[in-house]
Amino acid sequence: MSALLQFGYVSKAHSLTGEVLVKTFDPTSQIFNDVERVALRLRDGAEIELGIDSVRDGTKGTLIIGFDGVESRESALRLVGATLLAFRDDLPQPTEGEFFQGDLVGLEAFDEQGRPLGAVAEIWNSGPVPNLVIRGPGLPEVWVPFAEEFVVSTDVKGRRLVVRPPEIT
Repeated sequence: MSALLQFGYVSKAHSLTGEVLVKTFDPTSQIFNDVERVALRLRDGAEIELGIDSVRDGTKGTLIIGFDGVESRESALRLVGATLLAFRDDLPQPTEGEFFQGDLVGLEAFDEQGRPLGAVAEIWNSGPVPNLVIRGPGLPEVWVPFAEEFVVSTDVKGRRLVVRPPEIT
């Protein structure tokens, strides 16, 4: 497994003092209680490490984050669209049978008949359960709620997921 765990993204600059608005995969996540630093994968692919200066609740499940050294709106605007990554060693390890939502990113998805659907590219939280966004070359994008009704099995170590996509009408 990677030393970095994807857990959200910077959605926009928030203030003139460099704060940003962050959306996490899990709006109830307490990840910022456990870490003092994060890595950011910028839109151009570069990765930087930043310390966390401040954290407070935003609206609709967002967080307002101040990063060390990001002190202007212009600096914050450069972070918009960046993927947030936690250092796995900074986090308490999940218990047996549990995993981090970020570990789902990259899992190869198959339907119940074994047909490939692509890989989990993103996770969106827009309701009571997260949605897995599955993409593959030459395949239609599929959104699957991460709930027992739709996710048949999850094998994080084997990097495989079996899903029952919702019927599209």
